Amino acid sequence: MKRLLTLTSALVALVSSKAALAEYGLNMTQGVTDVSQDIYDLHMMVFWVCVVIGAVVFGVMIYSIFAHRKSAGHKAAHFHESTLVEFIWTGIPILILIGMAIPASKVLIDIETLDKADMTIKITGHQWKWQYDYPEEGIGFISSLSQSSKDAIDDREKGSVAKREALDAANDDYLLSVDNHLVIPVDTTIRFLITSNDVIHDWWVPALAVKQDANPGFINDSWAKVTEIGTYRGQCAELCGKDHGFMPIVVDVVSKADYATWVAEQQGVAAAAAEAATQQWSEDDLMAQGETLYNTNCAGCHMTDGSGGYGPAIKGSKIAIGDAAEHLNIVINGKNGMPAFKMLGDADLAAVITYERRAFGNTGSVVQPSDVTSAR
Repeated sequence: MKRLLTLTSALVALVSSKAALAEYGLNMTQGVTDVSQDIYDLHMMVFWVCVVIGAVVFGVMIYSIFAHRKSAGHKAAHFHESTLVEFIWTGIPILILIGMAIPASKVLIDIETLDKADMTIKITGHQWKWQYDYPEEGIGFISSLSQSSKDAIDDREKGSVAKREALDAANDDYLLSVDNHLVIPVDTTIRFLITSNDVIHDWWVPALAVKQDANPGFINDSWAKVTEIGTYRGQCAELCGKDHGFMPIVVDVVSKADYATWVAEQQGVAAAAAEAATQQWSEDDLMAQGETLYNTNCAGCHMTDGSGGYGPAIKGSKIAIGDAAEHLNIVINGKNGMPAFKMLGDADLAAVITYERRAFGNTGSVVQPSDVTSAR
């Protein structure tokens, strides 16, 4: 009995906590695209049809139970194989289904049909981050869980219940913030090409009415035309591994003028990265850049102090203090449960590998971008 009371108290505390109710809602997202509004309208139409059916069916049942009760002197009727009744309870549901199927088919066709897109964005899922490429603009980047969210996770795990609830209340975008946002222009038809580099992911942004599997070896597509400027959040909707819950999506919808400015900035960043990959870096610069990249991409498995956790320890690792070529091969191409990081630029890979080889008391050699270029 004591255990039952304890369990009941724990369940009551859980469901009544601010954390449990923070994202609780009674209806689906209306969204900011024409398709998302059509989906919402279809959902509400079907909902009210179900409400009417439920009210009629249960109303008749309740009336029959009360008005034809035995205590009022009624006796059960005996009838079998009534053709009229068969036609009624078969024909009415068929008509209802046809009535719902017509608008549903129209919405499904609109979701799948795209005559012409104004621009294309390729989305690639990685464990556990998203890669965005703009083929026409010649830019691309990786989007990972933001450092502020990672810090909030650490603080939450170490704190008391009261501190956890305070952190949850203070972090409205807890686990839904990233370091690099996907940026798209408003009132522009965008085609998304979605694939994966390792396991099955799912790119899902409810406000855009886009939810598409990212399958390795295949390219799925979807599209959206956002009509309202703002920031919209989503996440991976496929159980893709240990850090599945740390793979959010943030989309910034901006004006066309702001988008042009952002593209120009990103093209400048890409040009600088390409130039950096041809230069000889100092060890200090590699270590500084490598620490940031390590905390973003590697610390989740190998820990910030290199002690290891889900993955093996970097501190004192034979790989980190051994032959640089083997270290490069593992980081670039992956091994066993470790995903490949070949999507990172040569300078970034040189920095993070140098950090792994020189931090935590390791005495491995320094790696330059040219070494990564040769290893590819």
